[in-house]
Amino acid sequence: MTLILGLDPGLARTGWGLVRAEGSRLSHVGHGAIETRAADPLARRLSLLHMALSALVADHGPDEAAVEEVFMNRNPQSTLKLGQARGVVLLSVSGLPVVAEHATRLVKKALVGTGAADKAQVAAMVCRLLPGCGPMGEDESDALAVAIAHAHLRQTARRMAVA
Repeated sequence: MTLILGLDPGLARTGWGLVRAEGSRLSHVGHGAIETRAADPLARRLSLLHMALSALVADHGPDEAAVEEVFMNRNPQSTLKLGQARGVVLLSVSGLPVVAEHATRLVKKALVGTGAADKAQVAAMVCRLLPGCGPMGEDESDALAVAIAHAHLRQTARRMAVA
């Protein structure tokens, strides 16, 4: 049994999702989002994100973490802030034995079958693969998608290693 923490980094909202993987069986453990206030100074927002993620890791004790890679934004300032938030996310899970990074297109392809899937398609597949996970926002859905994709990709890697 492996507990996987999926993370969708963001400065305003960082989505998180926990999935239990037992062989090829997946089950939903929890999900949520960590929010920071735009009115707060950047250093405070990053500090709050780190504290909340560190507490989440301490409370749930995941075995592995998977983080969605940053995509380029049209606004360089927004991209820089997202990169800083992503750095804090990676720092917060750096003590785990496995910390993987997955491209958005790879996550979509692993779940939906195409890297060009939209958020609604990804959310629908998350709900299909994790029955009873309940209603959630896009950030939480994306985080669970990252965890699910990571579970599938690690299973595939194991099978290829044995062959």
